[in-house]
Amino acid sequence: MSADPRAPAWLSRRRFLGVGAAAVVGVGGVAAGAPYLGRLLSPGQPGLLLRSTAPLPEPYRTVLPRPPVLSPVRSDATTDYYEITQRPALLRILPGADTEAWTYQGSYPGPTLVSRSGRRTVVTHGNELPHPTVVHLHGGHTPADSDGYPTELLHPAGGDPAAPMPGMSGMAGADSGGGATRRTYSYPLNQRAATLWYHDHRMGFTGPNVWRGLAGFHLVQDDEEDALPLPRGDRDLPLMISDRSFAADGSFAYPALDASQRTPGVTDAYMNGVLGDVVLVNGAPWPVLHADRARYRLRILNGSNARRYRLALDPQPPGGGGLVQIGSDGGLLARPLAHDSIDIAPAERFDVVVDLSRYAPGSRVRLVNQLGSGGTAEVMRFDLGGGTVSDDSRIPDTLSSVEPLDVGRAAATRSFLFQKSASGWTINGQSYQPGRSLARPRLGSTEIWRFVSDFHHPVHLHLNHFQVVSRNGDSPGSFDAGWKDTVDLRPAESVELAVRFEDYAGRFMLHCHNLEHEDMAMMADFTTS
Repeated sequence: MSADPRAPAWLSRRRFLGVGAAAVVGVGGVAAGAPYLGRLLSPGQPGLLLRSTAPLPEPYRTVLPRPPVLSPVRSDATTDYYEITQRPALLRILPGADTEAWTYQGSYPGPTLVSRSGRRTVVTHGNELPHPTVVHLHGGHTPADSDGYPTELLHPAGGDPAAPMPGMSGMAGADSGGGATRRTYSYPLNQRAATLWYHDHRMGFTGPNVWRGLAGFHLVQDDEEDALPLPRGDRDLPLMISDRSFAADGSFAYPALDASQRTPGVTDAYMNGVLGDVVLVNGAPWPVLHADRARYRLRILNGSNARRYRLALDPQPPGGGGLVQIGSDGGLLARPLAHDSIDIAPAERFDVVVDLSRYAPGSRVRLVNQLGSGGTAEVMRFDLGGGTVSDDSRIPDTLSSVEPLDVGRAAATRSFLFQKSASGWTINGQSYQPGRSLARPRLGSTEIWRFVSDFHHPVHLHLNHFQVVSRNGDSPGSFDAGWKDTVDLRPAESVELAVRFEDYAGRFMLHCHNLEHEDMAMMADFTTS
C-alpha cells in the first residue's frame, strides 16, 4: 500500500464526525478542523465514576507494598522457565473486609518477572478461575503464537472446553485456543530494557478481568541500562496505579452487563469507561512510603481501565521539575526530561527519577492527580526521614541512543479512525471481527500510521514499539518522547506515528486501551508477512 495524502474514504460527510472531518484529515492531521470538532465533543475525563458503597479508609494509612518477584522453576543456558497459576484469592485491601480478587499466583499485582534482554523467558499459565482468560505481555516484542490473541482462550481446569464461549456481538462461540487448560507463552525478549506488564486480554472481558486483578509487571534489563548510575535496589520501585470501586461487602464493584460473562460489556451509562473512586498503588489504597532523602526510580504504570492521571509532586521541590523522566513504554529516552507534572493514559508507562533530597528532613510529599477530585486527587505519599543517607546515584545527561525512524522512506501511510458509531466503538467504522485484518504491513518496512479520534482513546499497538511523529500536524506532545507502544489520543485529535515492523510474521492487534472501549469492539487485526 503506497502513501496517500488524501482523506480516506471512510471519512465521508455522512460519518459521525461530520463534514469538517472529511475535509481536514490527511497527512497533516486534523489541525485545521480541530476547533470545529472540538465544538462537537467533550474534552473531559473519559468515563463515569462508579461510587463505592463500602466504608473507605483514610489516605496514607497503608504502607506501600512491593509486588513479589517470581523465581524461575528452572533455567538452562538460554532460557528461564516460570509457572503461574491464575486463581481467586482473598485480599485485605480495605480495613475490616476481604476482597475476592482474580490473581496471578495469589497477589494483586501479580508477581513481577525480571528478565534479561536477549534471554528467552517461557511462562506456563494454568487457570483455576471460573472463566477463561488470555495473557498478553504488553510491550513485548513477541511472536504471534505467544502474543495473547483475544480468542486463544485458556480454559478453567476441570471445565468443559467444548462449551460455547461468549464474545462480542456476532462472535458467540469464538475460541481459537483449542480448549487448552494450560498454555505456554514464549518470549524471546530481543528488545531493550523496559518496564513491561502482563494482563488479561480475553475478547469481550478484558475490562472486568483486569479490574478484578489480572495484571502484573515484567521488567526487562540489559547491559546499557545496568551501566548507568540510576537508583537501584530498594530505590527502584514499580508503581502500578489503578482506580477501583468497592461494594458494601468489600468486593470489587463493576457495572458488567452480565456477571456470568455470557454477554460482554457494561451498562449503558459506563460505555465510555468505568472510573473507580479509590486509587490503589500496587494494590494498596493511597499508600505511604517511608523514604530516604535520596533519589528514587519510579516505574509508573497506569493500570486503570479508563482513568487518565496528571501526576505531580505536592509540594513541588525548590525550582520545580521534580519528575525527571528517563524512560517511556519502550525503555530509556535519549536524555532526561524534567516535568512538573506528567499526563499518563491507561497502559502507558513513565520511568521517572525523583530526588527526595531536595526536600527538608521530615517532609511529607504527596504524589497527586491533578485531574482528580476528592479521593481521586490523592495517589500516595512519601514520608521522609531525617539526616543524610548514602546515595551514589545520579541522572546522566545522556541515557541512550534513540535513532529516529526515517519517515521519508515510509512504505505506506495508513489512517485509522477511532469513533463511537451506531454499532458501538469502532475503528474505521467497523466493529471488531477476529481474523479480519485492516492492514498488511511487510516485515522490514517502516510505515506511518495516523490515528484520528472522537473521544479520548489510549491506542495500543502490538508487536513493535513506535515513535510519535506529530500531533495535529505539529510537533509531538510533551509526553511522546522515546519508544512508545501506547499513545494518548485526545478528543478531535490526529496523531501520526512511525513504526518499523520486524521479525515476526502473523496476526497482531491494534486497539483502544480504554478497556470498556476494547471490550465493546474497538479493536482491529493487522497481519505482517
